[in-house]
Amino acid sequence: MTVLVVGAGLAGLVAARRLAVAGLDVRLFERRGEIGGRVRTQRREGFTLDRGFQVLFTAYPAARRELDFDALELRYFTPGATIARPSNRSVLSDPFRDPHTAIETLLNDEISLADKLRVLILQRELRNRDPETIFPGPEMSVETYLINRGFSRTFVDSFAAPFYGGITLDRSLSTAAAVFEYTFKMLSEGRIAVPAEGMGALPAQIAAGARTAGVQIETDTEVVAVESTVDSDVPSADVTIDLGEETIHGDSAIVATDPITARALTDVASIPTDSRGCTTQYYALPQSEALAMGKRLLLNAHDGEPNHIAPLSAVAPEYAPADQQLLCATFLRPPDTDADVGIDPDELATQSRTALESWFPEYRFDDLTVVHTDHVQFAQFDQPPGIHATVPNVAAPDGSVYLAGDYTGWSSIQSALQSGRRAARAILNEHN
Repeated sequence: MTVLVVGAGLAGLVAARRLAVAGLDVRLFERRGEIGGRVRTQRREGFTLDRGFQVLFTAYPAARRELDFDALELRYFTPGATIARPSNRSVLSDPFRDPHTAIETLLNDEISLADKLRVLILQRELRNRDPETIFPGPEMSVETYLINRGFSRTFVDSFAAPFYGGITLDRSLSTAAAVFEYTFKMLSEGRIAVPAEGMGALPAQIAAGARTAGVQIETDTEVVAVESTVDSDVPSADVTIDLGEETIHGDSAIVATDPITARALTDVASIPTDSRGCTTQYYALPQSEALAMGKRLLLNAHDGEPNHIAPLSAVAPEYAPADQQLLCATFLRPPDTDADVGIDPDELATQSRTALESWFPEYRFDDLTVVHTDHVQFAQFDQPPGIHATVPNVAAPDGSVYLAGDYTGWSSIQSALQSGRRAARAILNEHN
């Protein structure tokens, strides 16, 4: 039996590997010259640069199931974050997982004691929740959810907006509340990390296992059409994919592309295609001027430009040459065009330099230089309240064609990995 997989992102790679391990013949087609989809890494002048700021939540159940954490050599952020305003920085952390900052967190006057207690209560409530029961969740936004639970406006604006704005690419907190519940639970039970070799190590590890299991991965190969016809005289569906100049036959197919392409290939109208984008800019700074920010995210509680800055090389020294440090600023402004261009890199660098100078008046940033600017048009699909009840399941297309992608659940690495497993299981169930 032959299965054809379209798209070599996390979802497609997981599905292909699982099917090959089960003994099926699998061919995987990727239109780019490299695998990974939205999770990719490049290297430039000794710096490791991920495709936009991305991290791994180690408590994700699918990540624990599909990835070998030890082999990834994970490097960990310190729990919590630093809230930054002009001439002021304050730490908000989890005193149970980061006891060294318990007093500093307790004395943080940005967040009231009542709000800190509400955080602990919410952690306790979600600890015993099965993550599979969180979605689709209540039809309300993150902002409404927090206000309904009694959190103050100060907590929402100073911490939740920049922190969860970074997770959802939505500083207005208009994203569905279930995304907050799931990620809050994961953050309470695990850690935030990046692999020593960059986030591209995730798909690379899965691809290596897929190849070992026998998957044939073909890059620079665009699929322009997927067709499935059911013949009553044949026990399984007949699937063909069109490569433009060649048509390939299989018994089943999985479409694991980006949402827009998946909808075009399958005609499944419920695939969400409204997007949220962002722009990430990477900076080098001499190691001799190392900032006193540790391994925590730096949240912009002042004006949101940038939304946050991450000390990547402080977390993972492998991300930068020995004499340099690598910072990463995320702006919640998507590029202006589908060509992933349109925002002036010099403008962004000026905003980041101005912000850093206001947060760290004891330092000078004359030597801050731009290493790379990453415009990501489609980083996530938009997730307003109610959308998670409408996303398609993996068996939504006609015939023996299946979907694999985070858009079958919620926009995350967790959902991408999980969808690959579900698509593979659906095919195995169909043919057994």
